[in-house]
Amino acid sequence: MGMVAATGLADALVALGGAFLAAGLLARLGKRVRLPTIPFFMAAGILVGPNTPGLVLFRDPTDLEVFAAVGLILLLFHLGLEFSVERLLGGGAKLAGAGAIYLALNFGGGFAFGTALGWGTAEALILAGAMGISSSAIVTKLLVELRRVRNRETPMILGIIVVEDVFLALYLAALQPLLGGAEGAADAAIGIALAFGFLLALFLVARYASSVVARVVGSRDDEVLTILFVGLAILVAGVAEELGISAAIGALMVGLILGGTDLKGRIEGLVGPLRDAFGAVFFFAFGLTIDPADVGSVAVPVLLAVGLTLVLNLLAGTAGARIYGFGPPEAATAGTTLLGRGEFSLILVSLAAAAGFDERLGPFVALYVLVLAVLGPFLASRSDAVARIIPRRATGTRLRPGPTHRAPHLP
Repeated sequence: MGMVAATGLADALVALGGAFLAAGLLARLGKRVRLPTIPFFMAAGILVGPNTPGLVLFRDPTDLEVFAAVGLILLLFHLGLEFSVERLLGGGAKLAGAGAIYLALNFGGGFAFGTALGWGTAEALILAGAMGISSSAIVTKLLVELRRVRNRETPMILGIIVVEDVFLALYLAALQPLLGGAEGAADAAIGIALAFGFLLALFLVARYASSVVARVVGSRDDEVLTILFVGLAILVAGVAEELGISAAIGALMVGLILGGTDLKGRIEGLVGPLRDAFGAVFFFAFGLTIDPADVGSVAVPVLLAVGLTLVLNLLAGTAGARIYGFGPPEAATAGTTLLGRGEFSLILVSLAAAAGFDERLGPFVALYVLVLAVLGPFLASRSDAVARIIPRRATGTRLRPGPTHRAPHLP
């Protein structure tokens, strides 16, 4: 019995170490060709996953589920450290307007596209969610990797993510009768109320009680401090997930809370390596779920969907920039950074598969997410070039001589 357990542990350790090495080696290749690392982490998962010939490190993607979840949590927690509630929500009506336009264009476009495919109204609703909601993990990783955390359009981008997550609580509740997860309208209403109450409580803590939280997790010893803030982030993310809010947004809120305290600088230095390591596992695990053999039959509709999403994202970015008084550079940055689709799209299609929806949804969403995961970082890293196709009059700004108005990048 002990030998069997030891063998199982050895296999798990070899697989996990191989996953880190594969992701790191391919990411190094990406750095050499000056591309973001996200698609290379995913490619590593595809190459050593169960759906491609050759070496297979993980036959079941759920074997990495916890590690991947921690990666997502740390990515959003670190980003939350960079902001305050006042900065994130300082736009008020502007933020609500930008978020509403983004959702209306992308969610509405996804539903229209699904209807045009003729797969059915229920499938169109699933496609609307899969095509309409950005990946928090990819957006966060891009902002950090491209050193745009302190750009002036970044609060707008993060605000749109928060608006999307609030919308998700309503959207998932509305879908429960189709997915078979809710017993009735009262059950859905209770879930929504709990989710909003928890999110409101986190905002209130971030605004009025961050010093109390700092006393709880604060320590002069870096080791103890790391254990405490990681534990808090994971705990709150887990509670958020249980209440129907994305774990990522729960972690973002913990970052917001601690970002307004004297602990911010120390935590930033301590969380960076953890974020990078576990974040790589998140994208690697994402690659494990993709089966290249299943995507050929949906290649044409996927390419059309990608083109539609790109157009809608740039329109939404331009509309948001106009609301905030930004120019084409900020519009292009927002549109391309929010282009990635990921964790929610895959979760949604897995629920649809369990409910017996059209079997083409799975390969469609897998290929759609993969293409955008590659295209999004590529375009985001070249957003200045994308900005040239956006007329300045579309953002309502005039060309100003002199230095660029963009905020300096992080060192």
